[in-house]
Amino acid sequence: MRRRPRRIIAGTVAAVAVTAVGWFTFRAAATLPGTVVATLGNEHIAGLTTGQTPYNSDPPTSGPHVGYIAPWGTHTAPIPKELQVHNLEDGGVAVQYNCPKGCPELVEKLKVIVDRHDRHVLLAPYPGMDTKIALTSWRRTDRFDAFDADRIRRFIRAYAEIDHHPRGLQ
Repeated sequence: MRRRPRRIIAGTVAAVAVTAVGWFTFRAAATLPGTVVATLGNEHIAGLTTGQTPYNSDPPTSGPHVGYIAPWGTHTAPIPKELQVHNLEDGGVAVQYNCPKGCPELVEKLKVIVDRHDRHVLLAPYPGMDTKIALTSWRRTDRFDAFDADRIRRFIRAYAEIDHHPRGLQ
């Protein structure tokens, strides 16, 4: 007869613990920066298709990509979508900007942030976006028009260096 109360107590404690872990996990995910984008998988393709690969976000956050990455750091030309997606899969964050008339002050501010990272962060122009700045990581995006250093650093801290290869393919 004494074992029954112990089992009830142990079961109650376990249920409370599982609920607490679930609640904290949900709260942590809800406070992560950016917007979640549905996955398009991580298929490797033979080569660049010059923007013909269909993605469900622009800039892309997952999907078909080539088997190599762009060099980390600052780029002065746009990075092909099929190339930057592999950087994201490898734990990268892309900081991209769209300034049709030029914006050297913005680019310099972005460069200061990106240059603090030896790896896992890219800076590049991205013509045609409907916002001035876009941050992307694997399955996450954040887009805005006004420079916000804290917002950019927070996104990088949250997602840089998280590898997204399927197990065994790293």
